[in-house]
Amino acid sequence: MGKKKSPTGNTVTVNRKARYDYALGDELSCGMSLAGPEVRLIRDHHVQLKGSIVTIKNGELWLNNLTLGSEVARNIRLLVTKKQLKTLDRARQDGYSIVPTKLLAGGRYIKLVVATGKGKKKYDKRRTIKGRDLDREARRNLK
Repeated sequence: MGKKKSPTGNTVTVNRKARYDYALGDELSCGMSLAGPEVRLIRDHHVQLKGSIVTIKNGELWLNNLTLGSEVARNIRLLVTKKQLKTLDRARQDGYSIVPTKLLAGGRYIKLVVATGKGKKKYDKRRTIKGRDLDREARRNLK
């Protein structure tokens, strides 16, 4: 018999810029309210999370500025429970941002992973780059 795939198995796209710009904290997986053509574009990897942000409007969670195919600036409603929304709103009031990090399309559902993050200062970003370069050098020297 074949193995069952987990619904959060296949990563479509990752927002690598988010890890650079923010010190990420807790992650949360959300559903997305999409139409048929949007689902096809996401499954065919014609999507970019770069530059997109998550906002809370009228008691709902929204993903703004999602690039789908050649279209730019799509706003998509995210599906979360009231308890999860309250947790994200509390984190936002404490000075954290809600950042989209990954888009998953394994199995039947398309999910967006969002994380709370604190914006990094310029010196923190430089420290991140320096640490990455040192790790790369260390791996190169081991070979």
